[in-house]
Formats: sequence, C-alpha cells, structure tokens
Amino acid sequence: MKSSQLEQKTFLWLLVAVTVAFFCILFPFYGAVFWAAILALLFAPMRRWILRRMPKRRNLATFATLGICLVIVILPVALIMVSLVQEVTLVVQRVQSGELNFGTYFRDIMGSMPHWVTELLNRFGIGDMNAVQAKITTALTQGAQVITSRAFNIGQNTFEFLVSFFIMLYLLYFLLRDGAQLSARIKDAIPLNMEHKQQLLGKFTTVIKATVKGNIIVAMTQGLLGGIALWFLGIHGAVLWGTLMAFLSLLPAIGAGLVWGPIAIYFLAIGATGKGIGLIFWGVVVIGLVDNILRPLLVGKDTKMPDYVVLISTLGGMALFGLNGFVIGPVIAAMFMAVWGLFASSRHAAAQEPAGPVPLPAPVAADSRQGLPPAL
Repeated sequence: MKSSQLEQKTFLWLLVAVTVAFFCILFPFYGAVFWAAILALLFAPMRRWILRRMPKRRNLATFATLGICLVIVILPVALIMVSLVQEVTLVVQRVQSGELNFGTYFRDIMGSMPHWVTELLNRFGIGDMNAVQAKITTALTQGAQVITSRAFNIGQNTFEFLVSFFIMLYLLYFLLRDGAQLSARIKDAIPLNMEHKQQLLGKFTTVIKATVKGNIIVAMTQGLLGGIALWFLGIHGAVLWGTLMAFLSLLPAIGAGLVWGPIAIYFLAIGATGKGIGLIFWGVVVIGLVDNILRPLLVGKDTKMPDYVVLISTLGGMALFGLNGFVIGPVIAAMFMAVWGLFASSRHAAAQEPAGPVPLPAPVAADSRQGLPPAL
C-alpha cells in the first residue's frame, strides 16, 4: 500500500474517532445543545434585523435577541411547567385522599351502558366490572404517582437543571453571534458538491423551522382551547389536561382527542348530554379545525411531507429521544427523503448522459486527378 493512501485512511479514521468522542462528551447535555441550536436558528432573523439597526454593536444586538428569546419562549415555558407540577401534585393528593376516585367514574359509565354492550363485554372476558374497575383504578393511580415522582425528581435535581439551562443560554449567545460563520465552515467541510450541500442544508433548516414553529403554535392553541373548554365544564385539573392535550397534539390528527374524547363519553354516559355534545362539537369543530388548518399550513406545506410520514416520524422520534423527538424525528425523515431524492435524480441524470464523446467522421481524401472523392 502506498504511503499517501495509508496516511489518508489513517486521517479519516482519526477524523471519525475524534468526532465520535466529541459527541460523546456533549451527550450528557445534548438537550441543552440541541435547543440552543434550534433557538439560534429560529431567532437568527431577528438578530439580523436588530443588527441592521445597530451595525457596529454585534454583542449588544446578540444580547437584545437573547433577552427577547427569554421573554417570548423560555419564561412562559418555565411558568407553565411550574403550574403543571402544582396541578399534578394536587390531583395525586386528591386521588390518595379518595376525593377523586376513577373507579366511581368507571362504574358510572358501565352502569349506563345497554344490556347488549354488557353481554358483549362478557363474551370478551371483561364482564367482571369490579376486577376491571380495580385494574383501571390501580393503573391510573400508578400513572399519576409516576408523573408526580418525575416532577419531584425535577425539583430534586435543580442543580443539574440549572446547569443545563445556563449551558443552553451560553451556547445560544455564541450561536446567535457566530452562527453564520460556523454554518459556512460546516458547509465547506461537508464532502459533497455545492448544489447537493445547498439543497440538503436548505431542507434541514426548513424542516426544523416548520416543525418547531408549526407544532408549537398548534400545540399551544389546542391546549389552550381544550383547557378553556374543560375549565368551563367544571373539570378539575384543567391546566393539567390542557397541558396534556398540548403535548398530545404533537401527534397529528389523533392527539388532543385522546383527552377530550373520553371526557365527552363520560358526560354522555352519566346523562349530561348537553355537556357531552358541547364538548364533542368543540373538540371536532374548534380544536380539530386548528389541526386541519394550521398544521398543514405551518408544517406540511414547508416540509412537503405526507401526514402519515409526519405522524410515524414524530412517534418514532419521541420513542427514541423523548420530547426532543418531535423535532428530531421529522428532521431525520425529511433528510432521508431528500438524500434519496438527490440519489435518484443523480442516477437519472447519469443515465441520460452519453457514454462518451461521439467520434467525428474522418476527412475524406479527394481524387487528385478529378477533384472528386475516391470511389468506394
């Protein structure tokens, strides 16, 4: 093997090794790094707008953008999380004291069912209402306790949370200030031709912006509308259920209905027909209209991905990466489609090109006696 080839392969292995090691170092705080990059990407246009009005004050423009980001995004999210922890704690206390008994609700629903439904349940082996009620009550209680323990763990790990928070703010400042130069260096380092790099990076940026802005706007709107409806109907824990609807609305088409649907069924089962029909109307028409209009407008239109791809990639991303997966999943799916699209177009273009240059015909020698081409 030649020395130059050995050096090149050694250098490539060294490049892979140090890259993997670097990502391993960042992994404990990957959430902070990830959201710092996302927020920098979203607020970069605002920073450029501020910088045009104070062109000689780069640091001040960055600090101003960081302050706007804190007011618009970070502080409201922190307040919502504090309210959510308080609401979950209150619900668990009511469950433990017996004031809130899910078994009673289940008994009311089963008692209002027709006889043929009860017989059908008996055929499937779930006709023992007491056993089913006990299992559902236990499962719901355990689920509430798990949520509460997670909430208390967040409080106990305050130091770790604060460290991650300040790492995110620190990185966000420098990514806002130097993000353009860093992006240009990354683009130059990618070993692809310029056209492919521009298409892939453009797709990456578009999908992140559309996914984050679109999904967050849809989630906040559906959670707010659902929480208001449940509060108006007198449901305890409206903040908790509204927040849960906001998180579940990250799943297209089916999200918020997983919360308001069972509540509407309960109202219909206990005879509160007006509340049940009103909640169904509100959920289908108002909350559903938000999903059917805003999501395609803010997410699907820019990402140019079918709804089923968005749904599957969101579910898979959240299963692998937790809450961050609602961004990571669609981004991976979009990059998968973009890379395969470029590969297919490149193969098609290569197939259309001729195999080699077409040879020109040799010049024909003239007959010296008659001035005519020689006879064949």
